[in-house]
Amino acid sequence: MTEDNPQRREDPGDEENMEPGELEMQLSEGQATQMNVARAILALVFCTFFTASYLTNKYVLSVLKFTFPTIFQGWQTLSGTLLLLVTWKLGLVEFNGFSRSATFSQLPGCILFIGNIYAGSKALSLLPIPFFFVLQNVSEVLAFLISAITQRKKPSWTKFLSVCLLLGSSSALIHSSPQFGPSGFTWASIHLFCVGNTFVCECLLNISKNCLLIFLSGDLLGALEFPLLTSYRFHTGFLGSAVFSFLLMLATVKLKSSLSPEQCGVLFFLAKILASGLSFVLPSLAVVLNPEALCW
Repeated sequence: MTEDNPQRREDPGDEENMEPGELEMQLSEGQATQMNVARAILALVFCTFFTASYLTNKYVLSVLKFTFPTIFQGWQTLSGTLLLLVTWKLGLVEFNGFSRSATFSQLPGCILFIGNIYAGSKALSLLPIPFFFVLQNVSEVLAFLISAITQRKKPSWTKFLSVCLLLGSSSALIHSSPQFGPSGFTWASIHLFCVGNTFVCECLLNISKNCLLIFLSGDLLGALEFPLLTSYRFHTGFLGSAVFSFLLMLATVKLKSSLSPEQCGVLFFLAKILASGLSFVLPSLAVVLNPEALCW
């Protein structure tokens, strides 16, 4: 006579006898957990690349005082294009081409984009990172006004309130910041105008226009006389800015395709807070990495 096992053995047919609703609930909970983990990792990667990109750009423009924005942005564009082609050849990314008619339709946006990166680099070299972010947010006000005029839609009261808060904070910044000189104000205003209009006219970057602007602006001749041109720290900062900008671009594309616009806005806000905080925590960069000490 055999004894009954006190432990209940699992019946392999339990999953078959399980109701469809319970099985779907377990599967959906597991998939939701995986999606949340993937989104959290994506958000962390985006914030990391965002912070690294802006801090590296600030280091090159302000600490090393490489005030040639067309050269700087042209280098980032060229490096990003080459990295994009390499990742495309490896099958890591994919993109579709566009016709010539679509190219001509993007010309106004390309011109605005060039003004955006040129004025943005000038403003970033003259202003602290937190102030630059506050003024950059004002571009949403311009985009809001243009959209309201062109689309003739009545905005919600929450959107109107946020626009008023942005204007108030930027106005208080202009009157309270001792570092906000007329030169920084001019370049920041041009940057805001170009960014606000770029929001309305989405565009792709045209490398040839950047190269043409480099020669017309005279930045190429000035860059050849840059005193830190042969410094390894300058080369490291230049290379790091290109790599981080490219990775930030990929993370931004992935972020916008995976999250809603509201969630993306929250992450952009958190990334700006993180970059602003680190810019205050690392004020010794300008002392430790003194450009005059690197001329050897």
